[in-house]
Amino acid sequence: MSFQTGLAGLNSSTRSLDVIGNNIANANTIGMKSSRAEFSNLIASRMGSDGMQTSGVGENITTTSQNFSQGNIISTGNDLDIAINGAGFFQLQLPDGSNAYTRDGEFKLDKTGNIVTNSGAKVMGFSTDIKGNPTSTTVQPLKLLTGAPIAANATSAIVAELNLDARAPLAAGSPAIAAVAAQVGPPAVPAAAAVAAVAPTTRTTYATSINAFDTQGTAIPVNLYFEHIASTGTGTSAVDNWEVYDSASSTTPLMTLSFDSAGKLTTPLTPTTLTIDTPSSTTPSISATLDLSKVTQYGTPYAVTSLTQDGYVSGELVGMKIGDNGIITARYSNGQTQAAGKFSLAEFRNVQGLSPSGGGTWFETYASGTPLTGAPGVGKFGSLSSGSLEESNVDLTAELVNMMTAQRAYQANAQTIKTQDQIMTTLVNLR
Repeated sequence: MSFQTGLAGLNSSTRSLDVIGNNIANANTIGMKSSRAEFSNLIASRMGSDGMQTSGVGENITTTSQNFSQGNIISTGNDLDIAINGAGFFQLQLPDGSNAYTRDGEFKLDKTGNIVTNSGAKVMGFSTDIKGNPTSTTVQPLKLLTGAPIAANATSAIVAELNLDARAPLAAGSPAIAAVAAQVGPPAVPAAAAVAAVAPTTRTTYATSINAFDTQGTAIPVNLYFEHIASTGTGTSAVDNWEVYDSASSTTPLMTLSFDSAGKLTTPLTPTTLTIDTPSSTTPSISATLDLSKVTQYGTPYAVTSLTQDGYVSGELVGMKIGDNGIITARYSNGQTQAAGKFSLAEFRNVQGLSPSGGGTWFETYASGTPLTGAPGVGKFGSLSSGSLEESNVDLTAELVNMMTAQRAYQANAQTIKTQDQIMTTLVNLR
């Protein structure tokens, strides 16, 4: 029996050294989780004169457990290197269509724009609209538009933020000046002289311009002109009116802006529809809203602080950024940024039940339970760190100490077999 006890110890020590050796070999493997051999003693029963007795006959490795503690996160600067800071696994679709899970975030783009691992497995996630809002709760392979440019987008909204100088004189020919001229007398005094005494004889105009885009991405200049036409009332009841034109020669204003005595816009506070003619007869006119609700009239020089529109030309993919919430923001050559999907994470009720496989992946088993899928940073799921990778959680110092301990255990078990052999030799040689 002593031979079997020593042999059991040798086998267990050998398997323990195998586990330790695997940990040491993967000390620099990204996303690697260390393992540990766990032992239990073996008991044999025998019938003797004193009844049922038991005695130990060595040990056995009952399981090899996995340590899923967080590894150190290192910076790489590569946008497609992603580390999980917290719980969860990246979801993968293997070339054979089966599912796998990993903590290794060394991702690449293949020739069709799929985000893949080094072994060619597709990384899974959620589809989103261009603003990053999920459009489906079903996970699918993440893919970027690398083969074709994003389409041009026609302008649908123009927003202007500017200040009109409250000190600007009324434009010549405005109704307010005409009213003043009509009240001037006697008739011997020319009306033109009376008008000149009130305001300049030329129209006071402020202007700004922005390019809108049609459905084909052709730039169309949109000009806006502002004329101070009236100033009525006094004190807190004072009102200033400005007319807005889209052409210097136009006689019909797009709208009239009214400001109170504090320089705040009172009307209109809602966007106005603006029709923009396109240069091509095959491209329909653009109907866009013009929002001037942020225009002010203060006693400071005319200045445009913001002038934006939402149209753009077509553009090629030039880069990307991945947020800690998993949203992929693609950058295009036309200056646009659009969400192109969102990474998903999976977690299990019993991570020890996952079956490890080659390539730093794990498979779902009956013991692990079915995966719970969610977005990074939500609930118990960890956040993502782009431009970083999670190192192996192997503690090299501890593994070397464990290796020496396992080696000594192996030597001790070998010594018990040697001693038992010497005893048996003595018995055989009795005369």
